[in-house]
Amino acid sequence: MNWISNVVRPKLNSFLNRREVPENLWVKCPETGQMVFHKDLEANLHVIPGSNYHMRMDPLARLRSVFDGGKWYDIALPQVVADPLKFRDEKRYVDRLKDARTKTGAQDAVKVGYGKLEGLPVTIAVQDFGFMGGSLGMAAGEAIVTGLETAASRGTPFIMFASSGGARMQEGILSLMQMPRTTCAIQELREAKLPYIVVLTNPTTGGVTASYAMLGDIQIAEPGALIGFAGPRVIEQTIREKLPEGFQRAEYLRDHGMIDLVVHRHEMRATLGRLCRLLMRAPAPAQPVETAPTEPAPAAPETPALPSPAA
Repeated sequence: MNWISNVVRPKLNSFLNRREVPENLWVKCPETGQMVFHKDLEANLHVIPGSNYHMRMDPLARLRSVFDGGKWYDIALPQVVADPLKFRDEKRYVDRLKDARTKTGAQDAVKVGYGKLEGLPVTIAVQDFGFMGGSLGMAAGEAIVTGLETAASRGTPFIMFASSGGARMQEGILSLMQMPRTTCAIQELREAKLPYIVVLTNPTTGGVTASYAMLGDIQIAEPGALIGFAGPRVIEQTIREKLPEGFQRAEYLRDHGMIDLVVHRHEMRATLGRLCRLLMRAPAPAQPVETAPTEPAPAAPETPALPSPAA
């Protein structure tokens, strides 16, 4: 009787009452192996406190960290044909899209928002590496072009947070066509004499680097970001030479004149606000502007119409 009361019953109770513990409560730093509690990581803008390693940010967290008060208007994006080439490799392209949409909760790899940065109206696009490696397809191209056209029509700077492995192979030549399309839209923004600022995050490679990601009036990168067309291993195998230390990293590119600034994520919002005011010849805000809350907040609701440009 003692064995049943003292051993069997407690084991049954613990089995029936146990709770499922999420597996992602702790995040491991890829460089040092340091374990960080996920709430602390979110409060620190997804930067590992000890090593300053910049983890990837999803589009909602990125927009929340830049816009005043973490609030913005989502810009409606055009719909495109889901699978124009009826592509299939190990699995159908439509199934890959469905998996990516379920995983991220987004329709495609680029999200565009309109709001204020230190009181100045801006349009911001964010590329999500979590959606099929942030690959550039027709939907992403349409989103970037729509964002650039919105900035041109509303007279705002356009800020692009780039993160991608390149063009989306499942869409073939149609994905490559997005490179000249986005380039033409950038030229229209330039003709309107409005600034185009690019923030290169880890990683930014392939056809994205060969198009809109390297066409900014000012090129900024986050520390340690991998930036290039082909990867270091491919280049080494092609030229059969050992590449320099830190090749294709943000700091190396800054030192060799490929980008203008390497900015820590904690300083990114202030840097972008200062650059936008300078390029738009706008005065500094009269009073401190409310920043985004450190705790994650729900995204700004979608609205049927943006406020008028004079607002």
